This record gives sequence, structure tokens and C-alpha cells, in this order.
Amino acid sequence: MKLAMTVITASAALLLASQVAAAADGKEVYEKSCAACHEKGIGGALKLADKAKWAPLVKQGSDALTATVIKGKGVMPPKGGAASDADVKAAVDYIVQQVK
Repeated sequence: MKLAMTVITASAALLLASQVAAAADGKEVYEKSCAACHEKGIGGALKLADKAKWAPLVKQGSDALTATVIKGKGVMPPKGGAASDADVKAAVDYIVQQVK
């Protein structure tokens, strides 16, 4: 019984550690997948530095922005070139923090 509890506890700890390790770094995702357009305004992308233009989008909320990026908008491809929905969410959260 003690061995079984040890195995279960260790398995849970490993699962939690892998989930934490898999959490996307918003800044890293932004720099890899978003910055090329959002730093220079390529293709009509809002520049990260233009807080006034971001304000109406930020008011929509992070979930709405994330949904838009996942679908793609204008010349921005679905997910903005990011690998996963979690990456998109992390990048959107990073952008929102930068433009507030």
C-alpha cells in the first residue's frame, strides 16, 4: 500500500511538472511568431508600441482577442504563426500587458 501511494504521488508530481514546463512563455511566443509584423506594422498589424490603437481591442478582453488570433484576421494567418492555442493565449496575454 505504501509503495502504491508513493508511485501515485510521484506520478502526479511528474504530471504537474510537465504541465508547468509546457506552459507557454508569452514574450517568447510574441518574439518568435508576432514581433516580425507587430513591431513594424507589416500588413496593417497594429504596432505593439501604439497603445491607443490597441485600447479598443483590449476592452474586448483577452478571450475575444485570443479567438480572433486563432481564426486569423486579414493577412495574419490562423494562430498568427504560433504552434498551439496555448501559445496564442500566452502571446495575447503578453501583448495585453504591454499595451495597457
